[in-house]
Amino acid sequence: MNSQAKYFSLGAALLVIALQSAGAQSPTPADNTRSNKVDPTNKTATADDQKENESDRALTQKIRQSVVADDSLSTYAHNIKIVSVNGKVTLNGVVRSEAEKNAVAMKAAAVAGKERVVNELKIAKGSDRAD
Repeated sequence: MNSQAKYFSLGAALLVIALQSAGAQSPTPADNTRSNKVDPTNKTATADDQKENESDRALTQKIRQSVVADDSLSTYAHNIKIVSVNGKVTLNGVVRSEAEKNAVAMKAAAVAGKERVVNELKIAKGSDRAD
């Protein structure tokens, strides 16, 4: 084998090793821990606070289904935290606009009652939609 062929073979082998090791690395998992520590409103009601009673689970489920079924809402709105504790619902997270914030709160109020909803939703910084 001539020297040019040896370099080509060595280069190909290194490329294969590099591609294999790059594929073996797992992507960094999504983690909002830092955000939760910085934002004190994220500590008022968390998923850990929700009890395992049927009425609170059903309440959260109905609100979540209503929010997710609304295709006019952004992915941000679809992924908010909904925590029910003894019939009181806390909404927390980030939405794209004031209109989304109000729409999600109305959906929760339609299920739980307006007086039972605590709306702690925030509008994403830099959002160009200030509805």
